[in-house]
Amino acid sequence: MPICFFDTSALAKYYHEEIGTQHVISLIDTPDNRIYISRLALTEWHSAFTRKVRIGTLPISNFQIAKQTFYSDLRNRRLIIINLERVHQHHAVRLLKNYGLTQNLRTLDALQLAVALDLNNHTHLDHFVCADIPFCQIARQEGLPVLNPESP
Repeated sequence: MPICFFDTSALAKYYHEEIGTQHVISLIDTPDNRIYISRLALTEWHSAFTRKVRIGTLPISNFQIAKQTFYSDLRNRRLIIINLERVHQHHAVRLLKNYGLTQNLRTLDALQLAVALDLNNHTHLDHFVCADIPFCQIARQEGLPVLNPESP
C-alpha cells in the first residue's frame, strides 16, 4: 500500500485543473494509496483557492464545488489529516536553521516538511508529493522520495 504525503502545492491540483492535475488524480484515486496531509494544508488550501477567486482564475461557483469536494474527501478519509504537534515545530526550526540562510524555505513549508519527515520516520513514505521546485530540492536533501506532478 503506497503512502503519499501531499504538500498543498500538489494537493490543490486535485481540485483545480493545472499542470500536473492528471498525475495527482491518478495518485489520489488509486484505491490502495494512503494519502496524508498536515492539518496546516486545510488553511493553505483555503488561502490558495480564495486567491484564485480573488485574481479571477476560479469562478466563485467552482470554488464552492471544490470546497464541498475537499471537505467530503476529508470526511470520507480519502485524505488523512496529521495534526501539528510541538515536535513538528521544533523540527521546522531545525530545518529553517539548516536551510533558511541559503535556500528559500518558508515557515509553512518548514512545518509541512517537518510533518512529512515525522511520518516518514514512523512509516516509510513512498512519495512526498510537491509542485514547488525549490521546496522539492530541500525535501530531497532531507532524504524524502520526492514526486513533482509537474515533472514529466
